[in-house]
Amino acid sequence: MPVSSKPAPAVEEVDTSYLETLVGYNATRASLKVIELFSKRMAVYDLRHVDFSILSLITHNPGITSRQLCGALSILPPNLVGKIVTLEKRKLVHRKPHPQDGRAVGLYLTDAGEALMRDAEGTAVDLETEATQRLSAAEKKTLMRLLQKIYR
Repeated sequence: MPVSSKPAPAVEEVDTSYLETLVGYNATRASLKVIELFSKRMAVYDLRHVDFSILSLITHNPGITSRQLCGALSILPPNLVGKIVTLEKRKLVHRKPHPQDGRAVGLYLTDAGEALMRDAEGTAVDLETEATQRLSAAEKKTLMRLLQKIYR
């Protein structure tokens, strides 16, 4: 096939119409927008997404075990161990023996962890409001229900 000597036409406007038919593409684009806001706002607390998620689960489930955290967040146990150690070094969490299972250890927030999470969860609410400002309350509720239907 002969190669044309004419230069290829420049793309004036990018056609994303096919990608926009894909759930994964749309979910990723929305997620990247929220993650960008989240990362900027949580930097003041020195929290990444996974740290925030771990601390939030401990906040709302005092005494949660590492196994339960792994299950709730789909984290492999070896990956969680280092995260917990780091949170302990920051004096945000501490461990206590589990009341029913002598082999298990429950995770709890320290006073510093509770104070940090009060502020961080307030910031999360604010950034979620900002990220979804173009949605009505009903649309946001529907979006949450549909997204959860995919991953649950």
